[in-house]
Amino acid sequence: MEAYTDFASVYDIFMDATPYEEWADFLSELIEKYGISVPAEKEKIQGTAEMLLQSERNLVLDLGCGTGTLTELLYRKGYDVMGVDNSQEMLNVAMAKKEKTGSEILYLCQDMRELDLYSTVGTVVCVCDSVNYLLEDEDVMDTFSLVNNYLYPGGIFIFDFNTVYKYEAVIGDTTIAENRETCSFIWENYYHEDERLNEYEITFFVREAPEGLFRRFTETHFQRGYTLSEMRAFVEQAGMEVALVLDADTHEAPGERSERIYVVARECMKKKETAVSGRD
Repeated sequence: MEAYTDFASVYDIFMDATPYEEWADFLSELIEKYGISVPAEKEKIQGTAEMLLQSERNLVLDLGCGTGTLTELLYRKGYDVMGVDNSQEMLNVAMAKKEKTGSEILYLCQDMRELDLYSTVGTVVCVCDSVNYLLEDEDVMDTFSLVNNYLYPGGIFIFDFNTVYKYEAVIGDTTIAENRETCSFIWENYYHEDERLNEYEITFFVREAPEGLFRRFTETHFQRGYTLSEMRAFVEQAGMEVALVLDADTHEAPGERSERIYVVARECMKKKETAVSGRD
């Protein structure tokens, strides 16, 4: 069954404890520190060129944006934001938020492995373990290569991923249940060690109307665990360089028991090509 279809209608309810505002603050700090920098010879960049550089620095793509909660927060911070997701149902919720807030976010329904933008962007963010939904090495390489293609020279790609350790030792074969006033779920998790695939089947019970009957539906999701060394290799093969890695919980250097890791990668090939062509 396709993921994030019926789940979209209750996704925000079950994710209400997610620290989106903290994530937005942290991402903004990373963009300011590692994003496109104004050259030291700033005085040489004037008028239209300077405006273009600032515009690109300010343009952010939220890849795997889901229902747009984080996307909206980044927009409020002053970024010019686009959101991409392959679930139309999730994007419908995001569009409803956009209509309510009056934001000018552009949403596109696309598979990240077939990303197709109208321009380059200064920053691509892909968080909440969206990368783990890429189940094959080829899927990761296709996605990272496209991200690199659409990054402005010197732009950055900020993503997180769940580690093999998290799936093996923390989530494992567990069952989680949660009950709310209008909806409930049972989450049954299975980890397939040989393929490093995490399968979770979620059964939802959602009240259709006040005092009404509950509707039952089930979605099955698959994620793959990755190691930091694998992610470094994917980044470099895609033409980027790793600028920073952090444990997502401690914001310190990751270790063997890190469950989720942040990576900041920088586009570097276009800068080198420009430098070479400039010497000819």
